[in-house]
Amino acid sequence: MGLVSGAASGRGRPSARELIEVVLDPGSFESWDEAADLSGHSPDYVQQLAVAAERSGADESVLTGRGLMRGRPVAVLVSEFAFLAGSIGRAAAARITSAVRRATAEGLPILASTASGGTRLQEGAPAFFEMVRISRALMAHKAAGLPYLVHLRHPTTGGVFASWGSLGHVTVAEPGALVGFLGPKVYQALYDEPFPTDVQTAENLAEHGVIDGVVESVDLPVLLDRALGILVDPPTLPQLVRRTEHSTAVNGWDAVLSTRSDDRAGVREFLRFACTGTVRLTSADASVLVALTRVDGRPCVLVGQDRESDRPLGPAALRSARRGMRLAEDLGLPLVTLIDTAGAELSRAAEEGGLAGEIAQCIATMSTLTVPTVSVLLGQGTGGGALALLPATTVLAAGHAWLAPLPPEGASAIMYGDTTHAPTLATAQRIAATDLRDAGIVHHVVPELPADTAESLTTALAAEIAQHLSSRPLGS
Repeated sequence: MGLVSGAASGRGRPSARELIEVVLDPGSFESWDEAADLSGHSPDYVQQLAVAAERSGADESVLTGRGLMRGRPVAVLVSEFAFLAGSIGRAAAARITSAVRRATAEGLPILASTASGGTRLQEGAPAFFEMVRISRALMAHKAAGLPYLVHLRHPTTGGVFASWGSLGHVTVAEPGALVGFLGPKVYQALYDEPFPTDVQTAENLAEHGVIDGVVESVDLPVLLDRALGILVDPPTLPQLVRRTEHSTAVNGWDAVLSTRSDDRAGVREFLRFACTGTVRLTSADASVLVALTRVDGRPCVLVGQDRESDRPLGPAALRSARRGMRLAEDLGLPLVTLIDTAGAELSRAAEEGGLAGEIAQCIATMSTLTVPTVSVLLGQGTGGGALALLPATTVLAAGHAWLAPLPPEGASAIMYGDTTHAPTLATAQRIAATDLRDAGIVHHVVPELPADTAESLTTALAAEIAQHLSSRPLGS
């Protein structure tokens, strides 16, 4: 399916109304917009507005209203670039602010799609300041636990990108879109040199974790349906069967060797076999995955350390993890963390990037969340990187998982000057899952059976997680 670019959209871009027709259920859109008050504007400016309306087929640079998205009531804010380059004047800003407040009052998720050069320069500072009012309204909306999803179209720059374009719980952009704070033409005029190429592109921002992905406008319904399926649709009853086998003690060194196996189930297998409706969010570091998903029917935010990443756990990874924690709190969703790390990054860049402070901030953030939290020792649990995702209300562990301040070889090197004592220390330090349970660090150990595959282990863990999440209401 493709968008048909009407004459009003200009440059082949979809118009605001065309995008609304693609995203919302047919015939469900109800406009909230009222005619703008043009009193007080100069005759020349009023004429510019009239010409813009004629060319664009819209009465302002933003259309707002409500409709249905796969049957779910939602509010929409959509830029019309063909109206004075989608610029935001006081009338457009008032329209946005009013729509956000109405959506909050009616308990509606907001879907926003931007395409704008920023503040309307014809109106100067008063229009510029309206970005503050828009941001305040959106923060009140988010404080009410209501979703705000953003789609950045080409181009999105200036005050729009620095306000309502950057406050989404989930933010994606269309392929090849110019997205940035300072437009390249302005940069060249100010500094007499071209802006570096391939920086202000949707793809580059996604690669650096600034936005969550790159999505064609025609594919938005699929993404929105998945996201709203997590954020809006109610939980379903757990279906997976919990394991009742007694957890047998595992030697600490055997646990270490088991979790280092190449075929050990990790976060990717957990998402594949134990989760449904997953929306992966872009992380600033590949060693941590963040997702909206359902674990055995229970919607949640999942943050998992990725054993398949070839990057050690650095400051950027922990910032991504903390973003997932804040997202869970903002949306009133449970948080599930999966711990599986060989250790944090040891480098000059990590130290200068504030690695220790990021570990501390993760521990502090997770320890003070008000939503239900479950952390799972899935495999390796080495050092502060593991501890950063551990302090949940409920802590689970796979039967062969472990937690230690250092890998056993590192502890042996410090205590004995060599690594030969690692197996002995792995037992002496009581790092195995059953030892952690006996010490009160872990609440429940999920046994690993001899015939376990990645699917059977991850679904067993999911069954246990879901039971702990379903024992308390969402947002409690």
